[in-house]
Amino acid sequence: MTRTALVTGASSGIGKATAAALSARGYRVIGTSRNPTNIPDADRLAGVDYLALDLTDAASIERFVADLGEVDVLVNNAGESQSGPIEELPADAIERIFALNVFGPVQLLQQVLPGMRERGYGRVVMVGSMLASFPLAYRSSYVSTKAAIKGFAEAARFEVSPFGVWLTTVEPGSINTGISERRTKYIADDSPYRDDFHTAIGRLDDNESKGIAAEKVADMIVAAIDAEKPKPLYAVGSRSPLVFALKRIAPRTFVEKMIARAHGLSR
Repeated sequence: MTRTALVTGASSGIGKATAAALSARGYRVIGTSRNPTNIPDADRLAGVDYLALDLTDAASIERFVADLGEVDVLVNNAGESQSGPIEELPADAIERIFALNVFGPVQLLQQVLPGMRERGYGRVVMVGSMLASFPLAYRSSYVSTKAAIKGFAEAARFEVSPFGVWLTTVEPGSINTGISERRTKYIADDSPYRDDFHTAIGRLDDNESKGIAAEKVADMIVAAIDAEKPKPLYAVGSRSPLVFALKRIAPRTFVEKMIARAHGLSR
């Protein structure tokens, strides 16, 4: 039986790598993009059907799912990366990132869950970030969205797993996908946070330029999908086994200082 996988944000980065990996494994893959017609032919993957979806528009999501048919696997990957001092983040920017990173993915999950439950099979992967487990200064809005989708997945998995539907979160560390160039930044020219902001985000950008390839994250996503009973959380990159082990045994204040110092900040 050919299963259908839906991957949001499939035109680049982790989404594109995941769509390619699932297609290679024989899945029928539907990849979403806000504007699929803008994807160059050279960047389109064979075996992937590209469909338009605006995750910030609830009506768009309803129309999309109504025409979709059965979905066995959902990879909620699309999102925005945002940075700025919390004092200076515009309200509309916070609303936008929550609409795209949280509310849209949760609504999409709600729409496909009934079919998964009725068929007795489903896999849902929320693509989060290790920043949700190890928060970084000037990323509060982004960190909050990734913590939120992890919370939805970790709580709701208790509800749906008796029906053969498993929710899990994959938290990548630093990934070399060019995301630093697409990150939205909010910092005033005369901001009292300006120096620390550029120091921390500069370190972050440098780490990402040396990070793992998107294909490594895709491999972890596929492993979660293939698991008979996927774990609540998978992490990959940024020495994840070591830092998660350290988090379990070290005092929280020590981990906080370690993260600050690694990004050139005093604590």
